[in-house]
Amino acid sequence: MAATGVSHLLDVRDAPAPTTLADNPLTFLTSLGGPVAWRVPGRDRRRVRVVTTLLHGNEPSGFLALHAWLRSGIQPAVDALCVIANVEAAALHPVFTHRSLPRQRDLNRSFHGPFDDATGRVAGSLLELIEASRAEALVDLHNNTGRNPAYGVGIQPTPERLQLTALFGRDFVWSRLALGALLEAVDTCPAVTIEVGKSGDDAADAVALDGVTRFFGADRLFSGALPPVRVLEMPMRARVRQGCSLVMAQQPTGSADLTMPDDLDRHNFQTVPAGSRIGWTRDGACPLGLFDAEGRDRAADYFEVRGNELIAHRPFMPIMITADAQIAMSDCLFYIVHEVS
Repeated sequence: MAATGVSHLLDVRDAPAPTTLADNPLTFLTSLGGPVAWRVPGRDRRRVRVVTTLLHGNEPSGFLALHAWLRSGIQPAVDALCVIANVEAAALHPVFTHRSLPRQRDLNRSFHGPFDDATGRVAGSLLELIEASRAEALVDLHNNTGRNPAYGVGIQPTPERLQLTALFGRDFVWSRLALGALLEAVDTCPAVTIEVGKSGDDAADAVALDGVTRFFGADRLFSGALPPVRVLEMPMRARVRQGCSLVMAQQPTGSADLTMPDDLDRHNFQTVPAGSRIGWTRDGACPLGLFDAEGRDRAADYFEVRGNELIAHRPFMPIMITADAQIAMSDCLFYIVHEVS
């Protein structure tokens, strides 16, 4: 649902001629000056599709894809709205390393409000734009900080969301968590978040561009048989407990409450067997919480401490594991999913 009464910070523009766009993505980024939405006329002017990117400034694949697609000059099947959101955070030196501006809220945790600060006004403006455009579909492009295949995330595994996901990957994560993300707030059209792969990976950039090209180019998005997409339900979120510290290393350091292997992301979308060591603790207590959609802590069901080792008490499948301790502390370490028939 769109926010009302927000002060607009999103600059909506008609897309310029492709030949006038800077060929260097960084030059293009710095020329934007702030959040912007480019509108590209399609063959069918009665319909609109939206791609959003850079809600997190350290996740550049979607931005690089939109820059390349805008420069290609390809006319979309319907009107295309290309939203580049967290421009200032992305442009901070070193570029594409800041998730948000310092001392500002995470934009993709702000779509449930409040809408009265700088971050909230961008979120509210984007929601109003989406509703006013009467978009038929929305794709929000992201990167992970760990190694992952491309996959979609949505609030329900509807046929439309599965078909949007299939433009990019073969896994759909059904999220029941209320995090304040864009996909939770858009209720006027099918919307999915697409995680295209790890930031800085050329393969992730290619997935983003190929998917954007298909999304904007298809005459019809929702037709034919359901695609072969695996549905995974995301019921729980693993977070370091408040007051506990975290380091990433290959062996216990003794300097933090929790030490996790710095290659833990190798387990993304794979089952971790019961009895596997997943980290080390300093004082024998479990410094990792595991919270379901109702806010209940399920850590004791999944983890146990043996000596100074954190052990998987039962099999589980993690996704979105980050190897970045700072992001893990500010957001979460990973999510746990299970397959839905």
